[in-house]
Amino acid sequence: MAPIRVLDRLERILRGFRADTRGVSAVEFAMVLPLMVILFVGVVQVSELASLKRKTTLVARAVADLVSQLQQIDQAEMNNVMAAGTAVVAPYNTSKLKIRVTSVKIDGNKNATVVWSKVNGSSSDWSASSAGSPVALDAALKVPNTHLILGEARYSYNPSVGYGLTGALGLTGGDVSDKIYMRPRLSEKVDWK
Repeated sequence: MAPIRVLDRLERILRGFRADTRGVSAVEFAMVLPLMVILFVGVVQVSELASLKRKTTLVARAVADLVSQLQQIDQAEMNNVMAAGTAVVAPYNTSKLKIRVTSVKIDGNKNATVVWSKVNGSSSDWSASSAGSPVALDAALKVPNTHLILGEARYSYNPSVGYGLTGALGLTGGDVSDKIYMRPRLSEKVDWK
């Protein structure tokens, strides 16, 4: 008879566990938590990436706009233009920002070449374009015997949370960049002094 009593007692205990619902919420939360964390990290990373894309567009536009308003520019003025472009990317790390400003000449045969090109700081992977080197332009920009100012910005983006969580979302880092062409406003071209 003793084995039957033990089985009855065990059955009562199991029925008590089945009827007790006090820990269900904790179990459900533990099951949903990983998904919520991944969604949160994904939203934060996508928002940061969108913000950086917008800021690089604004930097490219700002430097091209500032230079296109000049008749000539020297190194001191270019440093000011680069500083203004760098200020746009705040509050992000400005050391990851690369800016390039290039003067492009389009000759009578619609061939586009670099007149002068400057970058902020020194970078082995992104340098100034060599004078005389060809520039690929859309046909609409190739107006014979004109000049353009090309503003470019590139931000080296790395997710703030490690690759383990963001890699699954496709946010593995890399460069966020943009460029814009503007025509000089006060003269036919912007000369380098």
